[in-house]
Amino acid sequence: MLSLLHIENIAVIEQAEIAFDRGFNVLTGETGAGKSIVIDAISAILGERTYRDVIRTGTDRAFVGAVFTDVPELSWFQENRVDYEPGELLVQREIYGDGKNVCRVNGRPVTVAILKKLGGQLVNIHGQHDSQQLFDETKHLSYLDLFAQNAPAREAYERAYEQVAALRQEKERLTMDEGEKLRRVEALQYQLEEIQRARLQPGEDETLEQRRKLLQNAQKLSEHLAMALDALSGGDDQSGAADLTGEAAHTLSRIARYDDAIAALSERLGTVQIELSDVAGEIRERLEQLAYSGEELEQIESRLDVLHRLRRKYGGSVEEILEYAQRAQTELDEITFSEERLEQLEAALQAATEEAQRLGLQLRQTRQNAAQAMETRLSQELAALDMPRAQFICELTEQPLGPSGIDQLRFLMTANVGEALKPLSKVASGGELARIMLAIKNVLAEQDQVGTLIFDEVDAGVSGRAAQKVAEKLRSVSRSKQVLCVTHLPQITAAADVHLLIAKSERQGRTYTQVTPLDRAGRTREIARIIGGAEITETTLRSAEEMLQSDRK
Repeated sequence: MLSLLHIENIAVIEQAEIAFDRGFNVLTGETGAGKSIVIDAISAILGERTYRDVIRTGTDRAFVGAVFTDVPELSWFQENRVDYEPGELLVQREIYGDGKNVCRVNGRPVTVAILKKLGGQLVNIHGQHDSQQLFDETKHLSYLDLFAQNAPAREAYERAYEQVAALRQEKERLTMDEGEKLRRVEALQYQLEEIQRARLQPGEDETLEQRRKLLQNAQKLSEHLAMALDALSGGDDQSGAADLTGEAAHTLSRIARYDDAIAALSERLGTVQIELSDVAGEIRERLEQLAYSGEELEQIESRLDVLHRLRRKYGGSVEEILEYAQRAQTELDEITFSEERLEQLEAALQAATEEAQRLGLQLRQTRQNAAQAMETRLSQELAALDMPRAQFICELTEQPLGPSGIDQLRFLMTANVGEALKPLSKVASGGELARIMLAIKNVLAEQDQVGTLIFDEVDAGVSGRAAQKVAEKLRSVSRSKQVLCVTHLPQITAAADVHLLIAKSERQGRTYTQVTPLDRAGRTREIARIIGGAEITETTLRSAEEMLQSDRK
C-alpha cells in the first residue's frame, strides 16, 4: 500500500507530507483547493507523463517521494537490478524546469519508462475520463482480456499476426501491373548502368578532393617548401642547418674525451643532425609530389564532376552511392524473379495465416469463457451499486484477422426491465456510466496484484441512494485493497477510515495548499460543509454526525 507521500513545489503545494493508511482513505476540499494536484503527484511517482509547468512559480524544480509498504517481491526488481528489501519501497522523482526528470527506486536511478512499468504494478488510478472511455468500443476488448488473464495466448497470436502482416506487405510490394513493372525495371537498369560505368572506388571522392586542393595551391606550397629545404640543406654554396649541426657535433666530439658532459652534448647534436636530415628528405619528397601537369588537374576536375552528379542523384558520398546500387540491384532481382518469389510468398502467407487463425481461435476460446464469467460478476457488482435490473452483455462477433485477433467486442446493456440491449453510449447516463466503470474496475482488481486503487472524482452524476451504494462498494473493496478516493459526496466521505482535508489559503500574496488529517470533530464539520455548502448549521452538523454514526453500525 501507499503509506507516505511527500510533495515539494508542485503547483500550489509548497510542501506537504501525507500519511495514508490501510482501508478506505478519502480526500475532500473545496473545488480548486488542490485535490487533483495530489493525484497528479501520485501519478508522477508512478511514471506517468508530467509537464514542467507543474513546478511551483518561483522555483526551479519539483520533488515527489513515496513510501510503499507490504510490497511483494516483483520480478521488476530483478529485471532492473534494483535492491529490494522485503516489505518497503521508496520511489522518488525530481522534475526540473528544463524538462529533465530524475527518478529513483530505492536510491537507484531509473528511466521514466522503467518507473512506469513498476507503477502499473503498485497503483491503479481511475479518473473521470476513464468512464468516458467506455463509449469507445475499440477499448472494450482490452477490458475483457484483462479479466481473462490471457496474456500468453494473446502474445502468441500477436507474434503470428505480425508475420502475416509482414508477408502481406512484401507481397503487395511485388505485385504490380506489367506496365509499372517494365517502367521500374528500365529505371533501375539505367541507374545501375550509370553507377557501374563510373567504376567507383570507396573513398576516392575524398582522395581526389585532397589532391585537387593540393594542386590548386602547388605554387605557394612549392615556394615555401623550397625555402624550408634550403634552410635545412643549404643552397648557393651556403651550408644548411643540418650541415652546420653536423659540424658542431663533430667539433665537440674531438674534445669529448676530456669531459663527459661535452660528450653527451656531442651525441645529442648528432641525433639532431640525423633528424634534420630526415626532415629535409621528407620535404624533398613532398616537392617531387607537387610536380604535376595541367592535364592531371583537368582529369581530377572532370572525375569530381562525375562524382558530384552521381552524389546528387544517389547519395552524399561514394559509399552511399554504392549502397544505393546494392539496393537497386536487390530490387531489380526481386522484380525479375518476382513470379517465383510470389509463389514462395503465397505459400508462406497461407501457412502463416493458418497458424494465426489457429491461435486466434484459441484466443477466442479464452475470451468466450471469460465473457460469461465477466457478465455474471458485473451483474452482481451493478446490483450492489443500486442497478439491480441492469443487464450487461459482452457481445463477441467474429472478424477477419486483425491486430487484436479474430474477435470484435462491444459492451451492451439495459438499465431497465423490458428495454432492449443497446451500446453503452445509447443507454448509460453519467451516473450509470460512473457505476459501470466502478464495477469493471472492481472486477478487474480481483484479477491482479495491484495493492492500491485510486478513484479521482468518479462519483460525478451519482447522488442519493446510488451514492450510498457506491460508498458501500468502495468500503467493501477497501477490505482487500487500499482505496484512495477524491470525492464531493457526503455518503462516500462518511464511509472512510481515514479522512484528509485539502484546503487552500493565501499568505503574502502567494497561494498555499495544506493537507490535514481530520479527527471525528473535523470530519463532522467537513461533511456538514459538503452537505450544506459554505454555511454550516446545527442541522447540517447533526446530519453529518448521523451519517458517521450510521456508517459505523
